[in-house]
Amino acid sequence: MTNNFKTILVPLDGSKYSKKALQRASEITHAFDSKIILLYVAEKSSINLLDRKEYLKMVKKFGKKTLDDANKTLSKKSIKAKFFLKEGNIVSEIEKIVKSEKCDLVIVGNKGLGAVTRFLLGSTSNKLAQHSPCSLLIVK
Repeated sequence: MTNNFKTILVPLDGSKYSKKALQRASEITHAFDSKIILLYVAEKSSINLLDRKEYLKMVKKFGKKTLDDANKTLSKKSIKAKFFLKEGNIVSEIEKIVKSEKCDLVIVGNKGLGAVTRFLLGSTSNKLAQHSPCSLLIVK
């Protein structure tokens, strides 16, 4: 059997759904001997609640912690992961990583953090379903 899932991208946002996506990715990695890439995107908010620099600093700090926690979870399962902390639009950053890292599968949670953003912008999983250049697994 050939491995169709050599490289799996797991975009994380710290939500319970992204943790479920990470869990599913670790199962698939063991089954297919895949590589995992973790991604956290600090979305540049158009909402000016705080000083933008301060906001980005907080979001990046949360992103680093999210990636570190995910990496620890995978390490306990003897899985090594490559990870990226990016800044920008979530969907376009995911698409860039898919292309640059030649990902075969993206695994995302059904829902993420931020109901207001989802209402205004549409869900990330929905946008990826429309535009993903590779297979997409949406974990519920």
